Amino acid sequence: MPAVTDPFHRTYTDKSLAFVAFPMGGIGSGTICLEGTGALSHVSLRHKPEVWNEPQVFSALCIKGAPGQENIARVLEGQVPRHKIFTQQGSGNGLGSRAYGLPRFKKASFSSRFPFGTVRLEDPKIPLQVMITGWSPFIPGNADASSLPCAALEFNFKNPTNKTIDAVYSFNARNFLGIHKDQQAVLGMPGGFLLRATGTAEKPHEEASFAAVTDDSAAKTSYWFRGGWFDPMTVAWKRVQEGYCDEQPPVTGAPAPGGMLAVPFTLKPDEQKTIRLMLSWYTPYTDQRYGPEIPAPAAAAAASCSDASCDCKPAKPESYRAWYTGAFPDVTSVAQHWRTQYATLREKTKQFTDCFHNTSLPESVVDAIAANLCILKSPTVLRQRDGRMWAWEGCGDNHGCCTGSCTHVWNYAQAIPHLFPDLERTLRETEFIDSQNEAGHQNFRASLPIRQPDHKFHAAADGQLGGIMKMHREWRISGDTAWLKKLYPAVKQSLNYCIETWDPKEKGVLEEPHHNTYDIEFWGPDGMCSSFYLGALAAAINMGAALNDDVSRYKTLLAKGRTYLEEKLFNGEYFFQDVQWEGLNAKNPIDGGAGATNTPIAMNSDYSPEAVEILKREGPKYQYGKGCLADGVLGIWIAAMCGIDNVLDERKVESHLLSVYKYNHKTDVSEIPNPQRPGYTQGIDGGLLICTWPKGERLTLPFPYSDEAWTGIEYQVASHLMLAGHVEEALEIVRVARLRHDGSVRNPYNEYECGSWYARAMSSYGMIQGMTGLFYDAVTKKLTFQPRIKGDFRAFLSTATGFGYAGIKNGKPFVEAVAGTIDAKF
Repeated sequence: MPAVTDPFHRTYTDKSLAFVAFPMGGIGSGTICLEGTGALSHVSLRHKPEVWNEPQVFSALCIKGAPGQENIARVLEGQVPRHKIFTQQGSGNGLGSRAYGLPRFKKASFSSRFPFGTVRLEDPKIPLQVMITGWSPFIPGNADASSLPCAALEFNFKNPTNKTIDAVYSFNARNFLGIHKDQQAVLGMPGGFLLRATGTAEKPHEEASFAAVTDDSAAKTSYWFRGGWFDPMTVAWKRVQEGYCDEQPPVTGAPAPGGMLAVPFTLKPDEQKTIRLMLSWYTPYTDQRYGPEIPAPAAAAAASCSDASCDCKPAKPESYRAWYTGAFPDVTSVAQHWRTQYATLREKTKQFTDCFHNTSLPESVVDAIAANLCILKSPTVLRQRDGRMWAWEGCGDNHGCCTGSCTHVWNYAQAIPHLFPDLERTLRETEFIDSQNEAGHQNFRASLPIRQPDHKFHAAADGQLGGIMKMHREWRISGDTAWLKKLYPAVKQSLNYCIETWDPKEKGVLEEPHHNTYDIEFWGPDGMCSSFYLGALAAAINMGAALNDDVSRYKTLLAKGRTYLEEKLFNGEYFFQDVQWEGLNAKNPIDGGAGATNTPIAMNSDYSPEAVEILKREGPKYQYGKGCLADGVLGIWIAAMCGIDNVLDERKVESHLLSVYKYNHKTDVSEIPNPQRPGYTQGIDGGLLICTWPKGERLTLPFPYSDEAWTGIEYQVASHLMLAGHVEEALEIVRVARLRHDGSVRNPYNEYECGSWYARAMSSYGMIQGMTGLFYDAVTKKLTFQPRIKGDFRAFLSTATGFGYAGIKNGKPFVEAVAGTIDAKF
């Protein structure tokens, strides 16, 4: 192990519980968060984020008093975090969204072993030990089981006293689905109840269902009192206090305010009991459709038809529908599947959890990786009815943030290709089949439902070139050369487009203005995007050689580009940008920039008189010039993640990474000016700044976000430093990033960037490869090791055919499959 202190097996308590919210739910199926106190929040079941949706849904416990003594009742949650009382939406209007005034346990703590989150509750008046475990299925290699619209809460009660205790557990829920009162219903079902909202012919997307059931045979179902003001909640809590447990017939007609599921139980001294609450949901339709519309010939004809009696008008375009709507007809079938398969799904999920956490890797690394696997359970990810994945960049409060599986953001994410390689391959198919035209222009934002775009928007250099490297990765991970052969013509078409658009003089670097992940165009060659170019050329050489294609042009460009970067874009410490805006094919940025399908965005083409003066002195707005950019050799890291080596001089790359650590890593940013978005790091927070100018020459208007710190970049730099052998520097970056997310101000299970659960943070998974050098090549069946851990070690390994362990034991490499098979040689 590295000689560092790494105390990151964290339990959240007291003030650190304030923002803890642990996502549960299937991939692309919806989200419910288990908060550190035990509350349920961020309830997003309609295929879009609803970050502030914290409905009146709670579990409760009643301890029956001895004859002559009162019962004691508590909501099965810790105390309400103080910041919620007036800042939470709906809580300061005299009503309160979650009935915060009900008695709760005095103390709570939270810990996790993804995808299991555990709450422990204590109260001096409650004689039971109480533990809540929340989880949902997560089984690498089984995308369907991991995409179920369900979650579970397991309530464990243990009697440590010398007296027998009678108690009643209950789950209580207002019907939070109904948008209109006359659309609501609360129905009975085996072991629980069903909340339902109906849609209309005009708004079918308003239909939704939510089921809450248990497999406990003693369970009884009743329904909330119908009345005005606080009547339903008042009676609901009265029943909790009384230990009410009776069966009632379902409510018919509206209003249908809610339901109660109650389980009575008795515990003798030292006995314990677990009650399993199984939640499932079903939203069959949405109103979500994104991306430009291309009228079909028939539609165009219909639009021009002037005959009022004609029925040729086109049907309304289809909106997104989730994968599970094709796998299950309704919520009843989902609930039945969840109930009958519960034990098997839990066993297989725990098998993954135990395997993933049984590792020799530093705890901060495991903590960062596991925390960001939560992104796969968030509304960031969608999975459409045919099984293909589509995703936002992150989540706004009530909408997705930045559409279309954005290629330059999802470049960073390394978890899905290893854990669910079949899903990752659908992203490549979307990029090279649906989002690319015959010229090779690729829209970096895919439409939803997935379909052909109009190609009127510019391409993104880092996204398109990154996709070529990722094609290489998916081929090596899957071992499916036939799949590669099918897509290789489009890959070659894409690369040729990149050459002709951004390197028309074939210098081996991107010279013409090229759009990138900072939402602007870099003008002139730079280390960041040109490193993508070199990586894509190397990937194409490998893929083309395997398919007996002529790759001589790519070899020439790769050699030229490597020489150019090493000799002209390296200052002895780090790689930089040579800003150019004259002598290019692109127009002067003041006059409209680069042209039709590569037109700079408004920010970059909006030149005030003051900005024109800056242009004359420094060049176009929003560049980085002589700065030390954290992403300055990002393409080389992605190449390494994709199984591509020796793209650029390793010593110069190492020097760049150490410069980033030296100049950009801060343990306190209180003296660092940040006129951009300071929420990511502020005051005594530490972080890795995206760009600094240690040698002076800071531009007047550098690229947007340059003064910010994003965890997705922090983890990629850390992973790259690990690969270069600098483990202590890497771990320092990781620890500082995770300490910002300590629960007191930021949610440790939601590393926010442009929205919650931001995809870029899944770069953290690359630290497994960074620490170990493990890369399994399914084409050659070879497992590569380059460990940065001294002596024997054990690490988690996930492949297309199974997952398990790999490492060094008694000085020799080993691999052990825990699920499936791993056919590997060393």
